[in-house]
Amino acid sequence: MNIALIIIFAVLLLAIYSGIRAQKGKDMNMEQWSVGGRGFGSIFIFLLVAGEIYTTFTFLGGSGWAYSKGAPSYYVLSYIALAYVISYWLLPPIWRYAKQHRLVSQSDFFVSKYNSPILGILVAAVGVIAIIPYLVLQFKGLGIIVSEASYGSITPAAAVWIGVIGVTIYVMISGIHGSAWTAAIKDILIFFVVVFMGLYLPYYYYGGIQPMFEAVESANPGFLKFPDEGLSVSWYISTVLITVFGFYMWPHTFGSVFSAKNANVFRKNTVMLPLYTIMLLFVFFVGFTAILQVPGLKGADGDLSLLRLSLQTFDPWIVGVIGAAGLLTALVPGSMLLMTAATLLAKNVYKVMAPDASEMRIARVAKLLVPVLSLISLYFTLSGGDTLVTLLLMGYSLVTQLFPALLFSLRPQPWVNKYGAFAGILAGVLMVAYVTVSKVTIATVFPDWPAAIKDLNVGVVALLVNTLVMFGVTFVTRNILVPSRQTANSEGSSTI
Repeated sequence: MNIALIIIFAVLLLAIYSGIRAQKGKDMNMEQWSVGGRGFGSIFIFLLVAGEIYTTFTFLGGSGWAYSKGAPSYYVLSYIALAYVISYWLLPPIWRYAKQHRLVSQSDFFVSKYNSPILGILVAAVGVIAIIPYLVLQFKGLGIIVSEASYGSITPAAAVWIGVIGVTIYVMISGIHGSAWTAAIKDILIFFVVVFMGLYLPYYYYGGIQPMFEAVESANPGFLKFPDEGLSVSWYISTVLITVFGFYMWPHTFGSVFSAKNANVFRKNTVMLPLYTIMLLFVFFVGFTAILQVPGLKGADGDLSLLRLSLQTFDPWIVGVIGAAGLLTALVPGSMLLMTAATLLAKNVYKVMAPDASEMRIARVAKLLVPVLSLISLYFTLSGGDTLVTLLLMGYSLVTQLFPALLFSLRPQPWVNKYGAFAGILAGVLMVAYVTVSKVTIATVFPDWPAAIKDLNVGVVALLVNTLVMFGVTFVTRNILVPSRQTANSEGSSTI
């Protein structure tokens, strides 16, 4: 066993130990398990939100896209920073309403706002369906990181199995408390690793960051600017909008909001989180450095650029530290995703079908669902082949369909009714499903249209359909169905 593998396993055991120990002294009821008893302050909320965002994508997907695509990879910097800014206004009213009504899941919010358990089931289904590709992203990244960093001593499949077993154990025992403490370890380690690599590698190979960009531009003219077609500026703007709207629609991110002590926690974090996004620049620097140093990685193999460059540059013990940091970028968000999906299914699906079930039984069902969801995600991880960015964008297209119904529910009385909200979400999700399966884009449907329109992210179309259907159905049900019911009631009362 080499030193790199020893370091990786040591950090894995530390993460599992910290995750399990986090529940010590706490009554792990549903509220404690899923939202930490609503007692987390600014630091833990910061770590949870950052822990959910800085995932295996930070390590592999960001550098992989910089390596493969060039300038379009910068959409990540833009959407994360903008989403954090929006949270200043978006999250406090959500938190206040959730605390007042003691909500523990994203679906709870929609159920309470629209007074519709059926809508809650739909929201839960959308959330879980979106979470699966996100979990696959984490597990795929975990397998790549551990296998590469161990110099091939462990296969990607074996690495995924080990990681999944570890995260499943501490999620079942500690819930969100385990995720928060593991996030603390992860964020410290990944910060130093990413900044070190992003500065050291360009200077080691090129003598600086500017010479690195000059060398890449010289070898691949135009690579560092947006193409005129395809991943153009039009694609960039529309993709940023879609991902900004979907950022807090992820059920695990939405649910972490409920764990805060007070609404000011979000305003404080709004100041720091956009600055924390700068860390991604260093990931991109690694990807750009790798273009000329580890050439020839095609398609999904572009996600290997960071690790392949590390293996040829650093001693095994440094590779072990890099691999350990990458391992934690899979475990922390993976644990939150598993816990959230299990909570949604138990609280907003099982509870509707078994209304007499006690909170203790709901909590037990949620914990038992964790290994089931782990195995489902494991199956798709070992059988899939999409790049990490593709998986992430597919999940975003789904959860973004929840945004219009949420946005128009923030007033004391929602602007749309439960029928409109349900129909809009369903229409948007069906559009995303059709686009995903058929691989259709605006360019394939309208090939002669200007590039500024053809290159728009097709998720914009799904969101537009969603919004139009939502308002259309609300108008119809308010102005046709409701008056007819009132007429029927008045006729019935006159006969009595």
